Amino acid sequence: MQLPDHISSTSDAQLEILRKMVNFIPEKLLYTLDVINWAAPVPYFGDPCKATIATVGLNPSDREFVSAEGAELTGSLRRFHTLTSLGLTSWNELTPAQLESIHTSCTEYFSRNPYDAWFRPLDLLLRGTNDSFYSSMFHACHLDLVPYATSIKWAFLKPYQRELLLTTSAIFLGQVLKYSPIKILVLNGKTVVDNFERATDVSFHRLPMESWCLPRKNGINIKGFSYEGKISRMADIDIGREVYILGYNHNIQSSYGVTSSVRTSIQEWISQKAKEILT
Repeated sequence: MQLPDHISSTSDAQLEILRKMVNFIPEKLLYTLDVINWAAPVPYFGDPCKATIATVGLNPSDREFVSAEGAELTGSLRRFHTLTSLGLTSWNELTPAQLESIHTSCTEYFSRNPYDAWFRPLDLLLRGTNDSFYSSMFHACHLDLVPYATSIKWAFLKPYQRELLLTTSAIFLGQVLKYSPIKILVLNGKTVVDNFERATDVSFHRLPMESWCLPRKNGINIKGFSYEGKISRMADIDIGREVYILGYNHNIQSSYGVTSSVRTSIQEWISQKAKEILT
């Protein structure tokens, strides 16, 4: 996916990438993938143009758009734009000003109404790097492998749906990385690691981490693993530099029994690795 020659800044590039994501929504293909087609894509949470480190997940939660009861978030509770919020009946009607508004809702996400129940635990893992989603001076952002929210959870999508979403989205993520100063990606959980490896066709170095084991009453502990690697390409996109990958196998928000000591150990590991990479 080549961007037009008139692109003159990283901000312009991110807008063009977002426009291409929006243009995919009316495609019949996405209607077969359980994508919430009235919801705008979310290419980034926070501003990738201001970040050197980004966490990575699978795809935006439907809770970014709807309440626990399934009703669309409105007013001060709204996090991202939808057809309704923009007064549109189709994404084909989107104007440049409305595209800019979608972009702003993404870059300013953490200063508005972030989904803290999910992002606060993740942000704590970055504490040792001095970067934070919630800091304007030392800003971190979050990226997803797929920018489209789905009406059912990722684990319950059919295998072909997950594969098509990953294939469709890999080029977008490669472009976001290319037009940003991001140097480190932190992958949140083994499912993200596995899907990232499939999207990049790169295998990461895995090491057992004894201090990350999760205790179980039956005595069979859940082992902890770290992952490291680097990429310079994603899909067909030449990022133009090496981006370092750090990952862990536990999903911080949902893995049962993730203790505070395990979180602290992962935080210290990320901090040490980031220091080695950035100095």
